[in-house]
Amino acid sequence: MSNQGNHEASNQGISADEIALYDRQIRLWGVQAQEKLRSAKILLVTCKALANEIAKNLVLAGVGSLTIIDHEPVTEIDLGAQFFVSQETIGQNRAEAAAPHIRAMNPRVLLNIDTDNVHTKPPEFFGAFDITIATDLDFMTYTNINAACRIASRRFYAAGLHGFYGYVFADLISHDFVIEREKSNVSSHGQETPTRSIVGIATKRENDKVIELVTKREIYSPLLLANSSPLPEEFTRIARKKKQVTPLLSCLRALWEFQRTSNGKLPTFSRSELEVFTTLVNERHRELQLDISSIDSSFLRSFLENLGCELSPVAAFLGGSLAQDVINVLSLREQPLQNLLLFDGEKNIAPIYPLHPIFPPQIEHMASGEHHTTTTTSLPVLNSIPSNGVGP
Repeated sequence: MSNQGNHEASNQGISADEIALYDRQIRLWGVQAQEKLRSAKILLVTCKALANEIAKNLVLAGVGSLTIIDHEPVTEIDLGAQFFVSQETIGQNRAEAAAPHIRAMNPRVLLNIDTDNVHTKPPEFFGAFDITIATDLDFMTYTNINAACRIASRRFYAAGLHGFYGYVFADLISHDFVIEREKSNVSSHGQETPTRSIVGIATKRENDKVIELVTKREIYSPLLLANSSPLPEEFTRIARKKKQVTPLLSCLRALWEFQRTSNGKLPTFSRSELEVFTTLVNERHRELQLDISSIDSSFLRSFLENLGCELSPVAAFLGGSLAQDVINVLSLREQPLQNLLLFDGEKNIAPIYPLHPIFPPQIEHMASGEHHTTTTTSLPVLNSIPSNGVGP
């Protein structure tokens, strides 16, 4: 592992130079929040297009240290959407090639480059960081890192990019944050959602207004549980809302299941793998209690054709969203992501689904044998995908 960059002792107060450098963002979130950022240790796994955007935003925000781990070399494919590498860096380690450009953005941030394969790291490795952000990995690697972070009581994010599609998942274990609002005559409820509660309220006076400082607590689930959890009843109770649930959720779950049983590989366009993947999507769609009519072969074709691709605009959106959430979490301000954000660049939508093992009544009834109704409707199986993207 190599260390690069200059870094002042994090136990010292923020300097006048730093106040001048970060003036705009200090005006947004205050000096105390900036001090929390400058002492934070972040781990970023895999240095591809999405990680480029995350690193850029976190370094410019002034985090204390950023460690990037990636054992892969730069290839020609990386030049399409990654702005920290170039033709001259082909063959170099991807993280080492990006390091000079990241360091130049903000020399105050301590930049560490690790060229090991993340699979060789012991669980205690992840305990050295306040937040681990794992990008563009397979499902089992995500869950293993997530488990290591949980053991060490460290926050975890998983994020990935597949062409026009992408996702961000957050497991903050238990996270407290403060919301400022003008005092209302309506009393606050202690339990706002199944995962969010109010744990304290303080007040202050600003001019002629009384401002409430409301401390809220969000409880999270690890990715392994979230991936097998049902949608909240608010998404399935009303037929109109159920139809609006993006089929990307079923496709992503099917992809992760495919990877789990195929040593992390992506499905190819072979007939056998297309049939397996289609069956997995069908199963996941039903598990989520979604109407089979809300997904069709054209969406499956589009999703499969985008697998493994990188698009700069999608990377910019997802990377910016994740980095902003990390900043909010570190500064203990604003509502954090709870807990899965999906992005469909073709429809330009980014819904957020809180996925937790909290079963709505109808699923509990089905589990207890009170409901036995099933459907025999199936998704069409994709037998082949033409290279030009035109389906039958």
